Amino acid sequence: MIIVTGAAGFIGSCLVTKLNNEGRQDLILVDKFDVPEKQKNLEGKKYSAKVERDQLEDWLKRTTETIEVIFHIGARTDTTEFNWEVLEELNLNYTKMIWNYCSEKQTPLIYASSAATYGLGEFGYEDNHEVVSSLKPLNPYGESKNEFDKWAVSQDKCPPDWYGLKFFNVYGPNEYHKGRMASVILHTFKQVQEKGQMNLFRSHNPEYKDGEQLRDFVYVKDVINVCWYLYTARPESGIYNLGSGKARTFLDLATATFRSLNKPANISFIDTPIDIRDKYQYFTEADMSKLLKTGYNTPFHTLEEGVKDYVENYLLSNRYY
Repeated sequence: MIIVTGAAGFIGSCLVTKLNNEGRQDLILVDKFDVPEKQKNLEGKKYSAKVERDQLEDWLKRTTETIEVIFHIGARTDTTEFNWEVLEELNLNYTKMIWNYCSEKQTPLIYASSAATYGLGEFGYEDNHEVVSSLKPLNPYGESKNEFDKWAVSQDKCPPDWYGLKFFNVYGPNEYHKGRMASVILHTFKQVQEKGQMNLFRSHNPEYKDGEQLRDFVYVKDVINVCWYLYTARPESGIYNLGSGKARTFLDLATATFRSLNKPANISFIDTPIDIRDKYQYFTEADMSKLLKTGYNTPFHTLEEGVKDYVENYLLSNRYY
């Protein structure tokens, strides 16, 4: 039996499809299932049962099932969430509960951390345990993720195999419900379809021209491939970056989206919203050497390949993965 938390969300629902494709249907899906916008993410998926997010702890205490692995993908992922109590409960304490269960039952754990933990990148983007305690996230969301990472690396009692994955800028199918927090590819697609043009955030940093802010964009299909690899290969436990390993500009991203739609690029710039302006990362790039040294050798999609697949095979037909 495999547990997937956040199973109705973006990455979690794609992971469920990956597990189904690998022949696994003995899945326990955990989420808050009363969000109508997320229901389509699970249509056609094969699983054994659903468990409401706030009932998982009791379910784990009662179950007699043998749990092979927990993929803890669920979290409060809104980077504009400033209520620390919400983040502490959902991103910190909830994850500690799962960690403690996995430690006691000796169940492998793969959980979602975030590149938001790196802040402005003052200490680089290397997934080194030695720098975790020094990192300075720019928002409470990143802080909540880093607080758990700090706690995890300090534990003596651990799951037999555990992996904290620092997701960089993930994009791809099944993110339709995410609204403001969806990828820039989805926002570009919608704006081009509606208005024939795209607005990107203007740079408020003199070191970067408008649209040349750099991020590590990683396709969700690559993310779930790594999740499956870690579960099956069981390399050394620890925190791992999960990006493409190559920073690209938002202009590159928008231009690739226009190209996938066979339309000429028509890009304008608007001010970055005040509420995120001073917490905005202008550069992220995952150092992927730690994962690659374990033997992972599946090629990652280039930005152009990922955007093309996303637009042509999912967005244009409103398909789900």
